[in-house]
Amino acid sequence: MGKTVKNDELKNKLAKKAENTPAPGKTLKALLQDQSVKNRFNELLGKKSAGFISSLLNVVNSNPQLQAADPHSILSAAALAAALDLPIDPNLGFAYIVPYNVRQGDAHILKAQFQLGYKGYIQLAMRTGAYKTINATEVYEGEIKNYNRFTGEFEFGERESDKIIGYIAYFKLLNGFEKYLYMTVEEIERHAKRYSKSYNNNNSLWKQDFHAMALKTVIKRLLSKYGILSIEMQTSLLADQAVVRQDEEGNIDYEYPDNITLDEEYYIVHDEEKTEEHHSKSENNEEKETTDQISIEA
Repeated sequence: MGKTVKNDELKNKLAKKAENTPAPGKTLKALLQDQSVKNRFNELLGKKSAGFISSLLNVVNSNPQLQAADPHSILSAAALAAALDLPIDPNLGFAYIVPYNVRQGDAHILKAQFQLGYKGYIQLAMRTGAYKTINATEVYEGEIKNYNRFTGEFEFGERESDKIIGYIAYFKLLNGFEKYLYMTVEEIERHAKRYSKSYNNNNSLWKQDFHAMALKTVIKRLLSKYGILSIEMQTSLLADQAVVRQDEEGNIDYEYPDNITLDEEYYIVHDEEKTEEHHSKSENNEEKETTDQISIEA
């Protein structure tokens, strides 16, 4: 069953009139000098816009593949991070702009993909004011003694070794509701292989930083299944690992070069009647398009 997300608030933040849209063919540096782009980031970030743009240039300049990527896709990914008010410095781990090599027929197109880190999910959850605490961590051998699948409760024990056997996410709301989600290392690996086409690529996030991606997986699944989701959190679930596209009327669309179906438990569509169309397009994309992540910022 699909979930409907009303994304009007974010769309209004990112929307631009057609006459203010930067001309195609410009470099990223030229795009950032465009007055309409400056105005957009000023609207999103206020006094923080100059620092954000400087950080964006640093991220791109430190990554040769991002320098070669479609600058409009970089700008769209950055605008989304700005709308969520999350830093894009990869060393901080909140949000990333990642270059992907998208193959369509015989052509190869480098595009920038927006990716949210597990710290970004925690940050957005805390902003809602509904969470008393939220966390994700690794689990060592011996630390889980028993799990009650009927109540979702865990009985915890003492660490017996340095072997990591799984990852667990937890939150407690101010009203007292609490929930855990635990996955073994093997379950996370199966999940990654199924939903990330770039899993076996040595430059993928999964290969470069399995720990951070495992933490993100459990926190994302926990929040999407049981959490209180603000508009920002709903948007982040939709936009995570997507190439963000925006038309001249300000309508936002997401292209998923890596995980076609987003997640087996969290489908988001703009309208309920588009659910069938969403699945049909996913099947067609799987046949026509293959992708390969060639670089990361982690």
